[in-house]
Amino acid sequence: MSWQTYVDDHLMCDIDGHHLSAAAIIGHDGSVWAQSTSFPQFKAEEITGIMNDFSEPGYLAPTGLYLGGAKYMVIQGEPGAVIRGKKGPGGITIKKTIQALIFGLYDEPLTPGQCNMIVERLGDYLIDQDM
Repeated sequence: MSWQTYVDDHLMCDIDGHHLSAAAIIGHDGSVWAQSTSFPQFKAEEITGIMNDFSEPGYLAPTGLYLGGAKYMVIQGEPGAVIRGKKGPGGITIKKTIQALIFGLYDEPLTPGQCNMIVERLGDYLIDQDM
């Protein structure tokens, strides 16, 4: 299965008539493996900041999480495994796997819990596959 299929079929899946606003699978080095057409153009330093927060939980809390120039307030995640952010009526969930970062961005009416479930389920599956 291609990485794009994981994004299209698993991350951008339909949930009660709604879906994530954007999604991507990005290598730890910032290389894009696959992304939705709506995923924001990001800067390398934004991925570096996210990776720093996974190795030093709380790193992004004082400044916020940035992706594509948009600032998200970092909210409770799982240190070293999941980062969650909030921005207005939407937010972001990032799950770290062995080789990649799984990104899900959402807006209402999708809930934070639905976004977490979609992103973390795929992330857990990839970890089980040693990816």
